[in-house]
Amino acid sequence: MKLKKRIIYYRDEMNDEFSSAKITARPIDGNYRYVRSRFLSFILYRIVATPLAFLYVKCKYGQKTVGKEKWKEIGDDGAFLYANHTQADADPLIPNIVRFPGKVYSICHPNNVSMPVFGRLMPYVGAIPLPDGMAAYKNFISCIDRRISEKSVVCIYPEAHIWPYYTKIRPFPDTSFIYPCRNNTPVYCFTNTYHARKIGKKPRIVSYLDGPFYPDPSLPPKTRANELRDRVYRTMRERSLLSDAEYVQYIKKG
Repeated sequence: MKLKKRIIYYRDEMNDEFSSAKITARPIDGNYRYVRSRFLSFILYRIVATPLAFLYVKCKYGQKTVGKEKWKEIGDDGAFLYANHTQADADPLIPNIVRFPGKVYSICHPNNVSMPVFGRLMPYVGAIPLPDGMAAYKNFISCIDRRISEKSVVCIYPEAHIWPYYTKIRPFPDTSFIYPCRNNTPVYCFTNTYHARKIGKKPRIVSYLDGPFYPDPSLPPKTRANELRDRVYRTMRERSLLSDAEYVQYIKKG
């Protein structure tokens, strides 16, 4: 079925935001609890959130993962997972499907833990909000280190801003690649690509998993993060070329 395109005009690939959510973010200060009850987390993550995530993403987006066998290279070890940011509702859910049955935590904007009702539940299903200030930053880093040591996966959307149905990869900084470089942690990425469906107006999502990538210990720390970022970025750009359906067309102003 031929798609009828929406058009969105943008100015800045790295800073424009097209999420429709309007949320006042709570401050994430030194008093914020990054680690919550393990029992309640298990109930909400495994018994409630995971089955609902599968049903929602499969039914709405027809999501399919390609390359899950690549997880075998690290076994049950912890890893960082990077992805393109193209769906406000699906992006918190797809990492759990890509890594299933492993546990995934996601670094997110404080908006995600600031929503009425659902915001209170998000930390129990894996949300790790970005910190405000040094006191919170220490707790944030401690939480990430703990999750990796527990052999979980920490997911990051380095593009930071949501561009719905965008079929390319936007430039992103190497800032978040400092985390795997600290402890030589393996890195994976998955790229959500968009494909026409025989039934339905909106395209389906096919998520391609790639990795593992490892930081190069022979490089200085800053250069190491940048080189790792470049490898992941090139891989995601190559995968994005597999998209064959453009539901939203993005046009740069001027």
